[in-house]
This record gives sequence, C-alpha cells and structure tokens, in this order.
Amino acid sequence: MKTIAVFAIKGGVGKTATAVNLAYASATQSARRTLLWDLDGQGAATFTLRLAAAPGQSARKLFAADAALDALIQPSAYPRLDVLAADKSLRHLDRAYAADSARRLKKMLKSFDRDYDRVILDCPPGLTTLAEEVFRAVDLIVVPLLPSPLSERAYEQLQSHLTKHHKKGPPLLPVWTMVDRRRALHKATVDAVPDRVAIPYAVAVEAMAVHQAPVAATAPHGPAARGFNRLWAEVEAALR
Repeated sequence: MKTIAVFAIKGGVGKTATAVNLAYASATQSARRTLLWDLDGQGAATFTLRLAAAPGQSARKLFAADAALDALIQPSAYPRLDVLAADKSLRHLDRAYAADSARRLKKMLKSFDRDYDRVILDCPPGLTTLAEEVFRAVDLIVVPLLPSPLSERAYEQLQSHLTKHHKKGPPLLPVWTMVDRRRALHKATVDAVPDRVAIPYAVAVEAMAVHQAPVAATAPHGPAARGFNRLWAEVEAALR
C-alpha cells in the first residue's frame, strides 16, 4: 500500500478537485483498491462523491484510540473506490492533535494495508500539527499550485519547511491548477516549468460540485480529465 497526501499551504487552489480525481484515476485507470480519506472539515471531497458522514458519527472520533475505522468506510458509486467521510468536527482536530502525544495517523494508515493499494488524503490547508503528522506518515505529497508568484512562494516555503523539519520526509509532486493560458501571467508561469503537469481551468472542474462526480466520469475526453490522468501517471511513477 502507498499513501498520497494532497496538500497546500493555502486554500482555493483546487486541492479537493485534485484529490477526488486522483482517487478516481487510481480506482479506474489503475484498477487499484483505493481509499479517499477526507480530512478537511469542509467535507468537500465527501460531498463531491455524493456521501456524508454516518448519522451520529463524528469524524474526529476516528482518532480515538479504540476507533473502529472499518465500520466508518463507505463505498462510493465507483468500483474499487471507498471513502472515509469528513464532517465539521474535523475543524477542531488540530487542537486535539496538539494535546495528543499518541501520533496515531501513521498507525491508522498502516491498518488499511490489507484492504487497499492506495490511500489518498484530502488534507486541510496550512502548516498545522495535523500537517506535520501527515508529512511523517505518507509516501508522497501532491501540491496543487495556482500559476502565480504567491503560489510559487508558498511552494518554496513548503520545500524549506520539509528540508528543515522532515529531512527524510516524502517527496513533493507539484501540479499547476486552474490554468488559463489566455492570461499572460499564467502562460508565462507555466511555460517556465514545462515539465510540470498543468490542469486547465475548465467548466467541467467547476461543475464537479453540481454533478457530484469526478471530471473523468462526466467529461472523460476533456482537457481537464486528460490532465488529471497525466498527473496520476506521474504519481504512480513516483511511487515505484
């Protein structure tokens, strides 16, 4: 089993769209047994796959020492793709983590080893206590970036942080998101790093919340779906 975190220092960069589409590509394109774990209290990935936390359950309670994780995993509408749903209780998870010395995330991920080939985490933004645990636990970090100087600066800050605090930590795989090549800044920024995957700005991506489905399920031949498929191929190559 390999674990992939989709992480960004700042929000609004297409993080959840990236996580959902990578999970879909893992399950369909690579036929991997895939778990998408929604760790973001907004629950956008959960909503996009037409799911919700089970009534009476708190996603934060997953981090209790005696939590039964298997009972809370839900199948999605797609073969081989399951989901650990989020709810608003996760907004306070970082506070709980700060007071908990158990460092459970890596152990929790290990418990999925028999049932899944790939676990993809949709992480909340920011360099938080939970983020530090993610950095210690996963095999690869996919970093969505807008094609702008501020996003490049945020990526450099993340690189610097990992170099300083997680020298043996996972590699980073950056990806341009929401790229509009009609805009001079976007075009110049993307062209400066031509080998980096670029996901175009597309109505199909925006419509994910309307259709509650991955892009490749609704517009499989469109440029956004092709971009996410190319990104997944790079993820698989990085995990070999």
